[in-house]
Amino acid sequence: FDCGQDFHGAVLLALAWAGWKTYLGRPEIDGYRCSALGLLGDALRESGRPEEALPVLEAKFALTRKYWSHSEVVILNAQTNLASCLKNLGRNDEALVLKREIFARRVAMGSAADSIVRAGGNLSSSLMNVGRFAEAKTLLRDEMLPMARQSLGPTHGLYMDIEEWLVEALRMDPNATRDDLREAETIMQDVLQRRRRVFGPAHPNTTWCEGELSRV
Repeated sequence: FDCGQDFHGAVLLALAWAGWKTYLGRPEIDGYRCSALGLLGDALRESGRPEEALPVLEAKFALTRKYWSHSEVVILNAQTNLASCLKNLGRNDEALVLKREIFARRVAMGSAADSIVRAGGNLSSSLMNVGRFAEAKTLLRDEMLPMARQSLGPTHGLYMDIEEWLVEALRMDPNATRDDLREAETIMQDVLQRRRRVFGPAHPNTTWCEGELSRV
């Protein structure tokens, strides 16, 4: 049922249910069935129903490990979706455990730089959710930003995302100093200029950045 359109909300959820009903009768090992199960879980989560999504995503993760243990990427993708659902439910300690594993495996596998950087950014977000701001800042500043700068460049959207995560870590840390807040403001001003130049002033990420700058 993928015709190239970007569905969301009730339409996405209806399509996900339709897909699951289509493939439900196939054997557990069937790839289409497993994919449909994962799509249903993601649709439930993105529709604001994480309690219903969790057992679906747990089932998808279990099937992936049982039948596709040879495919590290498939397992990591299922694990990432499960971690996101745990975060949505406020189970931040559990989400952090999974995101540490995901990041470590991405690095050990030698995944593409953007995959490692994205996993590192997600890990930093989970670290902040449990109050580990110093660790988040170290990860972002010392590891993710240099990797993103070398592999993606300063005008890449993901590089700017990492900078914004660093701003969040600097700003939200209860032990933040005036120097930290000044650094956060400087970074965000620079990011905003690049977002305006690359994506345009009306782009959602640009307007979001403007709002964040006003709160720094």
